[in-house]
Order: sequence, then structure tokens, then C-alpha cells
Amino acid sequence: MQRSSKISRSFLKKAALIPVLAALSPALARAGTAVPNKGDMAWMMTSTALVLLMSVPALGLYYGGLVRTKNMLSVLMQVFVGFSLITVLWCVYGYSLAFTAGNAFIGGFSRVFLAGTFNAATGVFSTVGTFDKGVVLNELVYAAFQCTFAAITCCLILGALVERVKFSGILLFLIFWFTFCYCPVAHMVWYWPGLDTTPGAKPVGGLLWQWGALDFAGGTVVHINSGVAGLVGAMFLGKRLGLGKEPMPPHSLTMTMIGASLLWFGWFGFNAGSALEANGSAALAFMNTYLATACAVLTWMSTEWLIKGKPSMLGAASGAVAGLVAITPAAGNVGIPGAFVIGLLVGPICFWGVTGLKRMIRVDDALDVFGVHALGGVFGALATGIFNDPALGGPGGAAYPGIWAQLLIQAKAVGVVIVWTAVVSAIGFYLVKHTVGLRVSEEDEREGLDTTIHGERAYDM
Repeated sequence: MQRSSKISRSFLKKAALIPVLAALSPALARAGTAVPNKGDMAWMMTSTALVLLMSVPALGLYYGGLVRTKNMLSVLMQVFVGFSLITVLWCVYGYSLAFTAGNAFIGGFSRVFLAGTFNAATGVFSTVGTFDKGVVLNELVYAAFQCTFAAITCCLILGALVERVKFSGILLFLIFWFTFCYCPVAHMVWYWPGLDTTPGAKPVGGLLWQWGALDFAGGTVVHINSGVAGLVGAMFLGKRLGLGKEPMPPHSLTMTMIGASLLWFGWFGFNAGSALEANGSAALAFMNTYLATACAVLTWMSTEWLIKGKPSMLGAASGAVAGLVAITPAAGNVGIPGAFVIGLLVGPICFWGVTGLKRMIRVDDALDVFGVHALGGVFGALATGIFNDPALGGPGGAAYPGIWAQLLIQAKAVGVVIVWTAVVSAIGFYLVKHTVGLRVSEEDEREGLDTTIHGERAYDM
């Protein structure tokens, strides 16, 4: 009893200090002495690993199952090596260009080779701020998390080009596109002064961030960006040999379904991790991601069933990806009602994108990167502007400027990204086409890229 009394008095004395510490915490953060929360750090490292899973193996299996047997291994190689290439470039200069102080379009070079993120002499790790005052993350964790976004965005482009693109040509293009398209767009949309910790810096936020554009996890940066690039690349490459004259069915819908399921699983890190903390915003993004995807599966399947007479596994898997794409910019920016509407509508919208729209533009976007990612990303970005409204259940708060004002901001941001990406992608594909070449020979394409480029087969014949 006496021991219990002593513990209680000790607890009360410590509890009395809580208001004092709480009052001091903003000052400590401003002084650069804020310490990362271990729970936030654990969540962000887990989210980073989940996004890695989305590319290797999820995207590889999803794309690989959709091509013919003779090209399966080539798709796996493109995704596996492309992801690795962008990871290295990100650590060399990409992170610095995207997420350090510079101007409204691009960052600087203060973090080249991740310089300044760790001082070996003192054992001190640099930190970056999150979206809450006084809350920080280890900068290396933030850099790793954003690295996975850059890498998977570049890999998404590959789906439009498969079965006829040169391996050397696509790697050269990815270097160019990552440098001149992904890094500037990421800076324009996501860089804001709160994430800069360089002493004495006077950072300027990215252009679209200054406009007030909302993109929680990459509707513009990832999906519109990659979808438009894929369409431009498909235009430069031309159609696959025999398209429309000979059957080109997916060789393994089982693998595609496994890939889609792993994408859904990994996407929780993609979207909920973008809250940068293990908090309520992450919980909202998590549930929205779960719900919108399920809704899109049902509406894509139902639309296909109604129009074609049969519900397909490919349609269900495509619906899942469309739902994931559309909810990405909205994940933490809309409430549950918004997730319902976005998920329900994006299914039929993207179904039209890969059927009606694809026939209209007559471009061989092999795995429908534009119809799903670009179109779904545009819809999700615009819908975010609407359902961020507190009156519609969104978390916009007092800062929300109204539906029409925010919708206009979102539309302008979408337009800038489409134009920027189209121009840079066209330049990149043009340069590659006239240097190392972009398309394999007719003989190699007919035989299949697995053996002609890589000297291996995905399966024993």
C-alpha cells in the first residue's frame, strides 16, 4: 500500500510537467532538436517496403501475365532492372532535385549522393518535418519512401511499350525521363518549405503546391505522369506486329490476378504511408484505399458483364487497379462518402478508357497504361477537388476555398502535368529512337524478346 502511494505521488509529479513539455515542444522543434517518433518511423519503413512490393514482384507479375509467353521474362527484366536503375539515380541526384530548396520548378544539389543525411563523425541523422508542427522523420526514411514512388512511376510506363521495345532503349529513356520529367513534377507538386531543414535556407514551394493543388499520394506525380508518357511512347513505337490480325491474349491471368492482389496490398503503404505519420490521416487514407478499390472492382465487372455478357477475371483485376489509381490523390483528402463515389465511378470510366477511347485514338498502348493510369488519375485528381469539401465529408476544413475554386486549381495542375510530361516524353523518345534505337527488329519481335534480348525463357518449353 505504501509502495503504491509512492508510485502515485511520483506519477503525479511527472504528470505535472506534461503541460510544460507540451508548451516547449514547438520551440524544440524549431531549434532542430525534435526527435522522430518510433511508431511513425516504424510505419514509414513498413510503408516503404510495401511500395517496393508493389513493383517487385506485384507490377512485374501483373504486367507479365498480360503479355504472350515469349515476352514474359522481358517484362520481368524491364520492371526489375528499371526499378533498380531509378533507385540508384534517386540516391545520386533525384532526391536532391525533387525535395530540396531551389525554385518553383526544381530543387538544388544539397543532397547529391544523400549528402548531409547522416554525419558519421557525430552519429547525427538529419530530419525532415511532416504535416504536423514539431513532428519529424529521419530524412533517410523519407528519402527511401519517396524513392519507391519514383521507381514505380517509371516502371508503370513500361506497360504501354511491352513486346516490341529495346531493352537498352527503354533504360536510356528512363534515365532521361526520370531526370527531366519525374523530378521536376514531384518538386512542383510535393515540395513545400516545411520539409526543408537546411540551415539558413529560404525555400520556395513547388509551383503546384503554391497554387494549392491537392495530391495526397500521386494522382498527378505518378499516374497522369506515367500514363501520358506511356501513350507518347506507344505512338513512337507503333503497333505490335499482327495486332488486330492474330490473337494476343494474356498468357496467364492467374499471374495477373496475383499481381493485382499484391498491388492492392502494397498500395496501403503507397497511400496511407503518404500521411508521413501513423495517425488519423493515415487511417483515413487506409480505409479509403480499401473501400474505393472494392467499389471499382464491382463496377468495372458489372459494366463489362452488362456490355459484353460475361464478367472476366481481367476486368475485375483491371477494376482494382483503376480504383487504386483514382483514390491515390484523394486518399487522405476525402472522407468515406468521397471514396464511395470515386470507387463506383472510376470503374466504368476506365472501362471506357480501355475500350471506346482506345479505339478512338488508335494507339497500341499494349497494357492500357493511359486508359487506366492517366484517365483514372485525371478523374481522381478532379474528384479530390470536389470531395475535399467538408460539406461532402471531406477534411478540407476552413482552408477549403469552395468546390469551383478548388476544382479549377486541380484542373490547372492536371493540365500542367499533361503538357510537361507529353513534351519531355516526346523529346526523350525522339532522342532514344535516333541514338540507340527504340524498337527491336521484326525478326526479334516475332521470335519473342525473352530469347532474342535476354537469351532465356520464362518457362521450359
